[in-house]
Amino acid sequence: MPCFEYFGLLEDMADVVDLPEDGHSRPPSERDTYEYENPAKKWDGLGLPSPEEEARLGKLKRKPPKSKPIDRIYWTWINAKKSPKTRVWDDWSHRRDARLIRNAGNDPRGRAFEKKFIKDHGLTSKDWICQKEVIFTDPDTGIPYRRQLDAYHEKSGRIIEIKSNGELTETQKPKDRAWAKDPKWKGTSWQNVFAEPQKPATREFLDKQRKIAETNGRKVTSYDYTSDKIEKAPAGCAPTTLASTSAAKAPCGVRYTSKDMQAPGRPGTTGGGANDSIRESRPTPKAMQEFLKRKNMANPGLSPRGPGGVDFTTLELRYVGKPVKGKGLDYSYSAKEDSSEQSGRGGKAKSQLISDAFLTWLSLSPEKFWVNLNPDQPDKIMDAKFSKTDAGRVLLESDLELKKDFTQAANPTKYPGADTYWKSLPRNDKGQPCWFQVRQWIEPKEAVVRGEKGGIHILDTPLSVKAQYLKIDNMPGNPYLCDFNEAQKKATERRMNRLIMPEVEKRVNTSPRYADLRRVYTARVAAEFIRQQDAKTPTDYHKLINSNDVSAMPLRAPNQDWTREKVYRAYLESLKKGEESWEHDAGGGPYTFSVGGVDFSKQPKRNMNPVRFRVEHRNLPKQTHTSVKTLTDNAKDDGNLIAIGRQHRHQRRRQRWGRWGRPHSDPHPDGQAHRAPVDPGPGPVHSGQRERPHPAASDQGPGRRPRRHRNRRSCGPGRLTQRHPARCGRGAAISPRSRHWWHLTLLRSLVERQWLSGRAPKGCCRSSWAGHR
Repeated sequence: MPCFEYFGLLEDMADVVDLPEDGHSRPPSERDTYEYENPAKKWDGLGLPSPEEEARLGKLKRKPPKSKPIDRIYWTWINAKKSPKTRVWDDWSHRRDARLIRNAGNDPRGRAFEKKFIKDHGLTSKDWICQKEVIFTDPDTGIPYRRQLDAYHEKSGRIIEIKSNGELTETQKPKDRAWAKDPKWKGTSWQNVFAEPQKPATREFLDKQRKIAETNGRKVTSYDYTSDKIEKAPAGCAPTTLASTSAAKAPCGVRYTSKDMQAPGRPGTTGGGANDSIRESRPTPKAMQEFLKRKNMANPGLSPRGPGGVDFTTLELRYVGKPVKGKGLDYSYSAKEDSSEQSGRGGKAKSQLISDAFLTWLSLSPEKFWVNLNPDQPDKIMDAKFSKTDAGRVLLESDLELKKDFTQAANPTKYPGADTYWKSLPRNDKGQPCWFQVRQWIEPKEAVVRGEKGGIHILDTPLSVKAQYLKIDNMPGNPYLCDFNEAQKKATERRMNRLIMPEVEKRVNTSPRYADLRRVYTARVAAEFIRQQDAKTPTDYHKLINSNDVSAMPLRAPNQDWTREKVYRAYLESLKKGEESWEHDAGGGPYTFSVGGVDFSKQPKRNMNPVRFRVEHRNLPKQTHTSVKTLTDNAKDDGNLIAIGRQHRHQRRRQRWGRWGRPHSDPHPDGQAHRAPVDPGPGPVHSGQRERPHPAASDQGPGRRPRRHRNRRSCGPGRLTQRHPARCGRGAAISPRSRHWWHLTLLRSLVERQWLSGRAPKGCCRSSWAGHR
């Protein structure tokens, strides 16, 4: 069947299509999205059936009717557990996420990307045939293979294989090898198109395939037409959000919901890149590997990129939108990518920590954001309410790690800077270097942010480690103390901050042991922004700010029994036994004690200027918009991903009528002037033909105009008042807004003409038109 008929597109008479050469990859600035509907996604929050429900369904010999969708789903799973071949699906969450939802989305996703590629590249002449069945015969074995071609050009013999992921299935490979050898297909060419980066095994296969094809007089190429998928649940009715619905009647589905970053009392959100990835994340490496194994078993070679490629241990908050009361909050995470697809564990715990920390920074007043480990101050470890939150726990545990890292960085046998430092210290009467009693602490450096459309991109959140002389009375052991005069104190402080502290600061900003500290600090930056916005206009967080109510952010498992006193006792034990020991020609040792804390009471930040932001992060706003709905790459930093969770907005946007009846959108929700996004409806008009739809708005990115093919002119509203749209030139792109204005202008002209000529019915038109004016 011709591709334009198969996908419901308009036939294009052009017969020559320019496609990229071999190895071409789509530039990040051109990357867009495509949408599809997964009919099973509406069940992503369906929990286990009750024991009574499972027993009842287990007795049924036939599958329940379609009118009872939940019973049908559970019945299939219960019977799969009984069969030896499918007993591996005994875990309900594996069955739901890896089999039920994934399998149902494969065909719609593949078809949607095929349609997008066909439309974007104009493969709509009658010679382009889609889903053509052919036979390839391997001359070496004589085995015939039946193959379905995604797109085939009958005149040139060009074959295009379109994949919505980055992988060729094992069942396709022998068929493709047969084409490369079959003498009947000599002179044809084959191009593989991928929506995601190619997997290593696929790249290796294509390299071999090129050599075989060249030997037999044909050509194999590849094209990475990278596009982000947006998977949607069926629309039409509102699903329930119950976690377990064994007895519920839910014809519209049961959605997985998340309350991350939500003000207490607000409803949860469904869908979004973060929600989908975090839902499939498992808590432990073993559980995650088991899930990935089941997913690959259910979808060999068909699965798109998922949570296995996200290293959630590096998850951080990187964007928050403008908080508008009643409309929720947009927010974005970033995380490192694991190309081996073997990560993905711990997503729920890390996102929960970020959310709890964000709400903690809002609920407590800033003077409580400190911790302190000092043998002289056992009663000033941290604020009592702060100690009942995971944010407080992370700060205190990081402070203890800081003390241990300081003693390592001060080891002269490991670091040249420490050796220089020890040799510079004053000596006691025994010739031993005097220990410089010091307090060190972690505090924020200036965070780099960029405001954009009422929200902020959190670009950099460095932390600083400071050291300062402090007299300690209750030091255990023999600390080799001396009396320092003021000049010696200042000089020794400078040497310590220059020779030892840079190594400690490096660890705080890069070591995985401080990842949770960096996570909660980026949440601190976001919370401070929300505080500032709420001071201007009340938001959903207004009642929470400075309420000192942390009941919604308790210590989570496995730290529910954690106390600040446990950490303090561990600190005293470290002081007593020591962390490092060394022999040094300066004499003395080991020196193992220090005091200090973490102070996040202040949050300095600097707004990056717009020119630098456009240069260094040109694609970031577009990527953030895309990641509202799906997982996407960070075009600036290789090896990074962006996932986002978003509060769905239910309020309908109204329209007001201008003077001449032309519809105008309401002001932007952010209260800022903006160019309204072009409606994705019918666009190019060919003379004598029906209107041809443009790619969907999600394919274009935010605020982009409809894509136009080469040599096609644009018809603006000014030209429409003088000439008919169909005469504005072949292939002219006309937005529905311009077309609507043309219709209203024409109607107004006809009405006024009737009225002026006296042919209008009495009591008609004039008053009506005046009302429109």
